[in-house]
Amino acid sequence: MRYGDSRADGTDGEAAADRADGGTAADRRLLAVLRDCGDRPAVAAAARSLSYAGEHAALWLAAGLTGAAADPARRSAWLRATAAVAGAHLTSMAVKRVVRRPRPPDGGGRPALVRTAGRHSFPSSHAASASAAAVAFGALLPRDGGRRLLPAAVAAAMCVSRVVVGVHYPTDVLAGALLGGLTARVPTVTRPRTRSSRNGRPV
Repeated sequence: MRYGDSRADGTDGEAAADRADGGTAADRRLLAVLRDCGDRPAVAAAARSLSYAGEHAALWLAAGLTGAAADPARRSAWLRATAAVAGAHLTSMAVKRVVRRPRPPDGGGRPALVRTAGRHSFPSSHAASASAAAVAFGALLPRDGGRRLLPAAVAAAMCVSRVVVGVHYPTDVLAGALLGGLTARVPTVTRPRTRSSRNGRPV
């Protein structure tokens, strides 16, 4: 049954509200808490910026292509990683069309801080592409200096931003992150193994 469908099954009022709104009671409570954070101007500005940057996976696609241009020795690896990000985004869009979960009404009790490209919520495409980038790009960055953690940190902030701006339930984001992480592993699993040098670059 799709989200928003109704039936006379004897469920209580809260369960009926879950179906109508698309989120569980726990979803709505956590959404309200994080949406309250968006009342702070600095938090709202950061959340909006992250949401806009992640629209259609733009930030991550640009980062992957930049990596391919800046690292000719591993250009094919960067391009595979970028393709994984695009694949995660497209897969999430396909799942949305099947599940058709509506977005939180009124941004979780108040106006949403950003507009959205579509009306369906599950899973979060921002979270899917961000998680895919964190896994795929993180594997290509040096381990020293904390640079490998940078994609994960930005991805985590972007995921949270989608709830702060009021356009996703927490479970949308969780599902998107899991989908993206799994999608990013496909090129790693399917590509031929190569010998590696001490610094992790193929030889």
